[in-house]
Amino acid sequence: MKFLIITHVVHSQRNQKYFAYEPYVREMNLWLKNVEEVMVIAPIANHTSTAIDSAYEHQNIDFKPVAALSLTTLKNTLITLFEIPGILYQIYKAMQQADHIHLRCPGNMGLLACILQIFFPSTTKTAKYAGNWDSKSKQPWSYRLQKWILSNTFLTRNIKVLVYGEWDNQSANIQSFFTASYSEREEKTTVKTIGSNENIRLLFVGSLVEGKNPLYAIRLLEQLKQTNLNVQLDVFGDGPLRRTLQNYIEKHTLSECVFLHGNQNQEVLKKAYQKSHFVILASKSEGWPKAIAEGMFWGCVPIATAVSCVPEMLDYGHRGILLQMDTEKDTDTIATLINNPDQFEKRSKEAINWSRKYTLEYFETEIKKLLQK
Repeated sequence: MKFLIITHVVHSQRNQKYFAYEPYVREMNLWLKNVEEVMVIAPIANHTSTAIDSAYEHQNIDFKPVAALSLTTLKNTLITLFEIPGILYQIYKAMQQADHIHLRCPGNMGLLACILQIFFPSTTKTAKYAGNWDSKSKQPWSYRLQKWILSNTFLTRNIKVLVYGEWDNQSANIQSFFTASYSEREEKTTVKTIGSNENIRLLFVGSLVEGKNPLYAIRLLEQLKQTNLNVQLDVFGDGPLRRTLQNYIEKHTLSECVFLHGNQNQEVLKKAYQKSHFVILASKSEGWPKAIAEGMFWGCVPIATAVSCVPEMLDYGHRGILLQMDTEKDTDTIATLINNPDQFEKRSKEAINWSRKYTLEYFETEIKKLLQK
């Protein structure tokens, strides 16, 4: 099988290998176990791989680099408009050669691929929609357009569109899916407990950008400290807000209880999950929040906004806390749980029981089914 991947994820090259964001590559490597030839159409940059990058594990990869598309400024928009015809041609030629077309959406590359796949109704296709599939959520027009094209069974045929969460009134193209980070062979997780005067550890994992709202996590920690709870917050990730967060920490004298660790590899993150009591993500939009699912796998009680499939993941608050985005109310809810060890332990146990179903082995089995259809 000749398997074509079209993605907006930026790659780098070193020693004849192609690197990209580790969670994405880890997933794609499971798909690639089942195919003989791989074509990848994606942007490539002249930068070295980082702690959160990894390489494709396949011996037969035909990488077709394209320019990264951006509409953030007038200059970038003009450059993008100039580049689009050439990218469309590359995608079309690759689709002609492919036995299976795999789209990564939403994104600029995903939008172009969504349009061109219409002309290949007989080719088997899958699309991984990694964003929020909720039709009621506020989203860019390009995301809504991709969702409309993918859902339309007249325009888009012979495809399974993999989305996060269960949604009403979906077309036959749409299939609820999930993702996974850990093997069923991982060590058994111990249910988390909270003792009197114990140091309570909260954990944030994600990019330090407005959409992930890391500052809200710090403000919650600050409020919890004012209730005389012994708490600390570990922040893993990097991004444009790092300086802002550092300034806030220094200004509010939080340096002894808030720690910025930057980007770290999966093994370091795993140890952080194992040591933490809560994992928090006050994100404005999500697909399947990996940090929440991973934290739950290791017994962390999740604290998250009610976006996308998050309410389902947290069983509408029965195995975690759904944020109201009101610091006073959210602080009270978290403090109440900390002060009720039995309720905390119950949620930790339920988080483990839910998340341990979604293993890499189960994920790989479901991917094989998709490729055999």
